[in-house]
Amino acid sequence: MKKVTKIAQNTANLTEQTKLRVAAYCRVSTDSDEQLESLDTQIKHYKSYVNANPEWEFAGLYYDEGISGTKKEKRPELLRMIADCEDRKIDLIVTKSISRFARNTTDCLELVRKLLNLGIFIYFEKENINTGSMESELMLSILSGLAESESVSIAENNKWSIQRRFQNGTYKISYPPYGYNNVDGEMVVNEQQAEIVRYIFASILSGKSTHKIAAELNNRKVSTKKGGRWTATTIRGMVGNEKYTGDVIFQKTYTDVHFNRHNNRGEKDQYLIKNHHEAIISHEDYEAAQDIIEQRGKEKGLERQHKKYQNRYPFSGSIICGQCGGTFKRRIHSSGRHRIAWCCSIHIEDIKKCSMKYVPESDFEYAFVTMMNKFIFGHEFVLKPLLISLRGLNSDETMGNIQALDRKLEENAEQRNVLVGLMTKGYLEPAVYNKSNNELLQEAERLRRQKESITRFLNNDFQNLSEVSALLQYATKASIMKGFDGDIFKRFVERVVVYSRAEIGFELKCGITLKERLVR
Repeated sequence: MKKVTKIAQNTANLTEQTKLRVAAYCRVSTDSDEQLESLDTQIKHYKSYVNANPEWEFAGLYYDEGISGTKKEKRPELLRMIADCEDRKIDLIVTKSISRFARNTTDCLELVRKLLNLGIFIYFEKENINTGSMESELMLSILSGLAESESVSIAENNKWSIQRRFQNGTYKISYPPYGYNNVDGEMVVNEQQAEIVRYIFASILSGKSTHKIAAELNNRKVSTKKGGRWTATTIRGMVGNEKYTGDVIFQKTYTDVHFNRHNNRGEKDQYLIKNHHEAIISHEDYEAAQDIIEQRGKEKGLERQHKKYQNRYPFSGSIICGQCGGTFKRRIHSSGRHRIAWCCSIHIEDIKKCSMKYVPESDFEYAFVTMMNKFIFGHEFVLKPLLISLRGLNSDETMGNIQALDRKLEENAEQRNVLVGLMTKGYLEPAVYNKSNNELLQEAERLRRQKESITRFLNNDFQNLSEVSALLQYATKASIMKGFDGDIFKRFVERVVVYSRAEIGFELKCGITLKERLVR
């Protein structure tokens, strides 16, 4: 008879192993004292709530203070919690409500689906929804949509309230510019900072450049309002700020329906209040400084708020550093063979962050001429085959695939309608309905994603097809280029990537990238 040895069950850590690691997330919309008290209450609540359940193990509390809930990118603690979920440090998330978690339907569903793929569920207390056992995404979509509508409504109410305060002159500037402090809602001169403001305006009036003023302040170890370093952009912004004259213009920026902020170029009303607070700079000095800045711009060929400001040279904004991703700036050397060159803006600011050295402008021009001459000489062997292949991708077969997906989506919707009808008449058990409906919703989502992917690919191909056709047409008719043409460069090149001082890549608008060696 065979000998059988029993291996006893290990129950020592069984309870501990089955415990769920539960994290809590909470958020308050503003940083007022009342809201922060609410945050303290939520923190205490979740600590006791999680610890009271013997099957749960507290995995931490994540909370964002004074941050709007309209976009997940603006909530660092939420993003940190998601990162911990990806690192398998959390099994379950508890939060007060959908509106506390996300007031944007897209963000809410995206986060829920992302966590579900990781096997992590969310429990919304107020709505009593657990994404691990929820009937479908339909209810969550509706509730998060309502939360988003609520957020938009609150934003509109706040805008109306602010507009009224603009109109009657009672709006309080909570964060005044450098040179002022906020004292009981009023702008009061900070004498120590005011001296720096007067120095900046005096320097502008004496003929100093904004770059030189910024360098002098940094050498003197003078900090900006936020404790950072001075830049020419900061100086220009201060010189153009009317608040230093004692006047104030309200609504110089505005927020659109997607919660993105823009400079007000006349899209919204603006409100001017004279003698709103104590002045640091006289109106005469302020206007004189504006005239100097404007005159310097004209001398350099710049126009305020004009595209020419960003694209006055063919390569402006088009050259990207392959090492750090920074944009190249045009530099004029006072001596040497390479008088005009382009250099990485990150390298200019801090050589330790990027070691990419300057590249002469003539090298870019020569490389572009070389590339275009290759197209002109060999368009039959390069561009024509590419055009034929792109036309093949945009065939009737691809359009047929999209139509087939549309038919499947219609059938899916009809099946869900039938399920709803059967459920309403009592012919279908709730459990069976939920299971079938979830399967149909998942199938519909998969079909939609597939259609979006094909459509996006097709749209890109149509664009590429048009660009390749234009390039082929040019190369067929053009003669060999003997010199650089900025208009041709801007017509066909999207951007230039500098891999090294010996090699660059031209990313063309037709979707291909060609590398060229820099010859010196």
